[in-house]
Amino acid sequence: MMTTGILLAGCDNKSAVNLGGIGGTPNPYNYMKASGQCQVTGPTAAGKDTRAASMQVRSDDGYCAIETRASAGHPYASFGVSPAPEHGKAFIYNYNDHTYVTYTPNTAYSGQDKFRVVLITGEKQPREYMDVTANVTAPAVGAK
Repeated sequence: MMTTGILLAGCDNKSAVNLGGIGGTPNPYNYMKASGQCQVTGPTAAGKDTRAASMQVRSDDGYCAIETRASAGHPYASFGVSPAPEHGKAFIYNYNDHTYVTYTPNTAYSGQDKFRVVLITGEKQPREYMDVTANVTAPAVGAK
C-alpha cells in the first residue's frame, strides 16, 4: 500500500534506474517514458538526517529516477515532496521492495530545478530528507 508523507533514512541507491519489471513482477509504472539522458549522483550525507542527490536529465518528456531503500533494506512506509520542483514533476512510489523517486522536467526547460523528498520509515519514526538538484538540458532542435 502506497501512502503519502515525507522523509529519508539510510540509503542503498543505484544510478539511472530502469523501471521495467523486476523478478517477473510487472512494474505498474512501466508505461512512463525514460529520459534520453539520466545520470544520478548520490545520495550522499549532507547533514543530520539529510542526504543530497543530483541528476543530469534532458527535458524530453521522460523521467530520471533514484532508487532507494530504508536502512533496514525495505521501502519507506511513507513519503512526499516539500518543496516541490518548480520546473517539473516529482513522483515517488514503492515497487518490489524499493522506493523510487522520479523527476520529469517540463518539456523544453533548460536550467536547474530543486526539490526535497521526505521519507518516513514507520510510525513515530524520525523523518529523513533527500535534497535533489536536477540539472536539466533541453533537447537540441534541428540539430544534424
